[in-house]
Amino acid sequence: MRFLPAFDNTLLGYGDRSRIVDDAHRGLSVAGERAVLVDGRVAATWALGAGTVVVTPLRRFSRADRAAVAEEGRELAAFLSGGAHHRVRVAASPG
Repeated sequence: MRFLPAFDNTLLGYGDRSRIVDDAHRGLSVAGERAVLVDGRVAATWALGAGTVVVTPLRRFSRADRAAVAEEGRELAAFLSGGAHHRVRVAASPG
């Protein structure tokens, strides 16, 4: 898992982003969305609100992927809040 900030070079630095971004989500890289990579591919977006990292999946997550994203999300929340918050919410996967 890897949480990427908005406008990260991983998404912007290549003319052909198909290796990491599905065609349906190519616009994320130029829209300034924060992305979550799962197995090297963009699988979700994330945002920070009220001390909670909110992850919105773009595809269905396995239980293992959901658990790994949640754990890294807690670590990110702690880092961004100076250790004050460790909350993460992973939204329901799309049907």
